Amino acid sequence: MIGIFIALLSGAFMSVQGVFNTGVTKHTSIWVSNSWVQLSALAVCLAAWLLTDRTGFSGLLEIRPRYLLLGGAIGALITYTVIKSMAALGPAQAVMLIVVSQLLVAYLIELFGIFGVDKQPFEWRRAVGMAICIVGIILFKWE
Repeated sequence: MIGIFIALLSGAFMSVQGVFNTGVTKHTSIWVSNSWVQLSALAVCLAAWLLTDRTGFSGLLEIRPRYLLLGGAIGALITYTVIKSMAALGPAQAVMLIVVSQLLVAYLIELFGIFGVDKQPFEWRRAVGMAICIVGIILFKWE
C-alpha cells in the first residue's frame, strides 16, 4: 500500500515540477532552468545525505555495468523534454503522453529483460491495458 501512495506522490511531484520548470524557462532559458533544477536537486540530496545516510561515495566506483551511472545525465534529458513538452502541449496532455511512454518503455524493459531487470512473460491483460491507455489519450485529445 505504501508503494502505491509513494508512486501517486511521485506523479504529483513530477506534474508540479514540470509546470514550475516551464515557468522558470520563460524567464531564463531551457539550459539555465535545467541547470538550476539539477543544482537544487544536488543541494537537497546532499542535505538529506548529511542528515540520514553518510554512506561513502566510493561505492560509485564499484558499480557495474558502468552505464548505470548515467541516471543523472538521463535526468537532465528528462527535465529538458518535460519542459519542452509542457510548453508545447500544456501540462495535462504532456503528462498523459509522458506517463504512457513510461509505462510502455517499462513494460518492454521487463518483457525483454533489458538492463539486468528480471525478464517477465508476455501477458495479454497488460497489452490490453496499454491499448486502453492509448485510446484514453486519443479521447482526451479528440475535438
